Amino acid sequence: MTRTIFSEEHDQFRASARRFYNEEVVPYREDFEKQGHLDRRVWEKAGEAGFLCMTAPEAYGGAGADRLYPVVMLEEAAYAGQSGPGFWVHSDMSSTYVTAYGSEEQKKKWLPELIAGRKIMAIAMSEPSGGSNLAGIRTTAVRDGNEYVLTGSKTFISNGWMADVVIVVAKTNPGAGAKGLSLFIVESNMKGFNRGKLLNKLGMKAQDTAELFFEELRVPAENLIGEEGQGFRYLMQDLAWERLLIAVQAMAVAERAIADTLVYTNEREVFGKNVWDYQNTQFKLAEFAMEAKVGRVFVDDCIAKSVDNRLDPVTAAMAKAWITEMEGRVLDGCLQLHGGYGFMWDYPIARAFADARSQRIVGGTNEIMRQIIAKSMPSIVAEYEL
Repeated sequence: MTRTIFSEEHDQFRASARRFYNEEVVPYREDFEKQGHLDRRVWEKAGEAGFLCMTAPEAYGGAGADRLYPVVMLEEAAYAGQSGPGFWVHSDMSSTYVTAYGSEEQKKKWLPELIAGRKIMAIAMSEPSGGSNLAGIRTTAVRDGNEYVLTGSKTFISNGWMADVVIVVAKTNPGAGAKGLSLFIVESNMKGFNRGKLLNKLGMKAQDTAELFFEELRVPAENLIGEEGQGFRYLMQDLAWERLLIAVQAMAVAERAIADTLVYTNEREVFGKNVWDYQNTQFKLAEFAMEAKVGRVFVDDCIAKSVDNRLDPVTAAMAKAWITEMEGRVLDGCLQLHGGYGFMWDYPIARAFADARSQRIVGGTNEIMRQIIAKSMPSIVAEYEL
């Protein structure tokens, strides 16, 4: 399938990204899974290769690249079967708030370090009691002179174990609901910053995920990102992009699973015939290919809109929900066609199946996506021009 959204330069970049994953990540996956995180050297090599924070301005060491480059980077991780590198969390979910809303001093201090991979960044939103509800955040930041006193806890934080810098979402005005949220840059060496356990997940075992605790942690007022009380607005601006990236990853994982299963069924014999020779196998893979084709057209259209800043939150929610659920159907069916071997961790389909389950939860559960869509139904129906 020719993808017209990419130029020759993007294709050349894709070859470099594929080579990086195959050389620096794939051979060490089992080691990374056992320890629960990548080695720091991989982050530094990614930085040296220009694979981190690619959309950041050139003035701070970035490439000033368009959003197609992060898309390529994420797709290639999926095609390589690697869920471990949390590069996109660092580059496209966290550092972007510094780039978009940070002060000049914050940009000069942090962006060069993040771009080079010398510092790793995470964003801390989810809480033990809050889930997908940002308005329910309980972590507070109370102004005290030239500092804020940060108190609270976060969970399910991707890159949380390795992070040197964390963007923390906290309430500066507890009585204002979502409008009382603010964003802070917190360094892991600050007194009062504590990590909980490295979480033992069903899948994505090579990507570190941790609990974070803030015990009367004093954050300099200059570490406030943008304006106090504007955190929710800032988060909403980038959530469509984040949800699209989840769909991008899910789409590529599904495509890889179909390709792998086609190879496997042509090699595996059952009752004297290749598994592929059975009509059930052919129909199942044909069904998966149809779903993947529909998904690919939808995702690429969303990507093109996002590059031009035309992707609306409702369409992004649709993409996130539909593509991740399609991915689930495809992976379940492909695993079934592998038979007993599909249940073995050594087979890529087993890892992909386990890794993918989180994508219907992260970035806002798919139930939340449906709420977003439902609230916009009058405008959606109006587009039909009946």
